[in-house]
Amino acid sequence: MSVDPIIETVAVSKSFGGFKALSNVSVKVQPGMLTSIIGPNGAGKSTFFNLMSGAFAPSEGKVLFQGRDITGLRAHDFAHAGIAKSFQITNLFPNFTTLENVRIALQAHVSRYGLWKRRGDLPGLSERGMQLLEIVGLGTRAKHLARELAHGQQRALEIAVALAADPRLLLMDEPTAGMSPEETRIMMDLIRRLVGERTVVLVEHKMKMVMGISERIVVLHHGELIAQGSPDDIRGNDLVKRVYLGQGSH
Repeated sequence: MSVDPIIETVAVSKSFGGFKALSNVSVKVQPGMLTSIIGPNGAGKSTFFNLMSGAFAPSEGKVLFQGRDITGLRAHDFAHAGIAKSFQITNLFPNFTTLENVRIALQAHVSRYGLWKRRGDLPGLSERGMQLLEIVGLGTRAKHLARELAHGQQRALEIAVALAADPRLLLMDEPTAGMSPEETRIMMDLIRRLVGERTVVLVEHKMKMVMGISERIVVLHHGELIAQGSPDDIRGNDLVKRVYLGQGSH
């Protein structure tokens, strides 16, 4: 039985002046799965990520979310639809506590979309904030300032902030960038826990991590889609080996 994709790009291209960063890329992301986007530097991964998150509109082609054409909508409309993103560069309030960071995100979501809680209903927001911190492994760090956290913990906090909007699709841009092996392992465990309740799409360059954690992999090269499939499919793909795996990425 085929399942409708949660997000789909239909022949998307993106040009910046005379430079074509993406060319005719069609990808379907299945719900409840972990999909990774990989490729060498300059492959178009970040551009593709930005198209899926609404940061850029495609020059050509369409973006569909749950069957609805969302091409060209503003980034906050993508967020309203149920798409959240976690960036490579942390985007936190460094002098606020971890709980305050999450509570601010919850409060913004509640007040913007007029949900059942009043903006001033801070006890409820604090309780939900603590639940999100527990999910990402920061329950014991609720009163620590964001700037006091280790790098890996700051990335985990950023994920909690992204989860405040209760997204159906979570986009993560190089979630393990700059992490130690131990921090990377903890982040991989967290990502595994997140999958299932929501769909996760990663942009990542650590090949070993991608192969170990992904259910589906999309490979870009020079802005073009050259392969997509299971980790085994990608391992056995001669073109991928030539243009990517052969470059010594691990």
